[in-house]
Amino acid sequence: MNAAVSDVRSQVSEAEWNTRVELAACYRLVAHFGMSDLVYNHITARVPGGEEHMLINPYGLMYEEVTASSLVKIDLAGNIVFNPDPAFGINAAGYVIHSAVHGARPEVGCVLHTHTRAGMAVSAMKCGLLPLTQTAMRFGDITYHDYESVAIDLDERERLVRDLGNSNAMILRNHGLLAAGPDIAQAFNTLYWLELACRAQVDAMSCQTELVMPPQAVIERTHHLYQPGTRRPFGVMEWPAMLRLLDRRDPSFRD
Repeated sequence: MNAAVSDVRSQVSEAEWNTRVELAACYRLVAHFGMSDLVYNHITARVPGGEEHMLINPYGLMYEEVTASSLVKIDLAGNIVFNPDPAFGINAAGYVIHSAVHGARPEVGCVLHTHTRAGMAVSAMKCGLLPLTQTAMRFGDITYHDYESVAIDLDERERLVRDLGNSNAMILRNHGLLAAGPDIAQAFNTLYWLELACRAQVDAMSCQTELVMPPQAVIERTHHLYQPGTRRPFGVMEWPAMLRLLDRRDPSFRD
């Protein structure tokens, strides 16, 4: 272990360090699956321990560069609580969107926001996300937030929270995707499936052929079967495999 990693780990609790490792893994996975946007966008995780603190990426690192020791700890007002490398700051738009969700939804442990090609495409469609596939039917309770320009105005937080409601998935109109979950594993899984649903919709609609829409009763039943309390919370079982994937490719996210 290098000195920098040892120093950061010695300054945080074991619970926070574990969260740092998992959040760094989440950043690497988003990059691996083609959902990153250069140095932009954000994934945040609530820091265990009762204080309203969250971890966010240093502004200027690509997702594949993020490590456990590089993450910045901030409060809900965007104040930096602990920054291992002051050469990097944070992107204001990150804490505006993420602090809104973390502040209003104490059960949310992780929030992801992306600007993927498919996510942006569906966000610009008046029809929104259609239940064209089993994957899309998972998101029967998806919500929408109208575009208000770059998310740097604090008063937008109230409207973001209002529009998200109790859902863990939202499409930001003309903007991108947002996913949340009680932990990093479940939140990542939600975003991954939401992205796949958007990609499938863009592909299907681009074929310019008549599409088959399942009966409403089937859509509702499928949505029910993908709720965390019905069969299992999706993401938890898959997470160790995700970490093994990263360890095979590049385990430096753990540094």
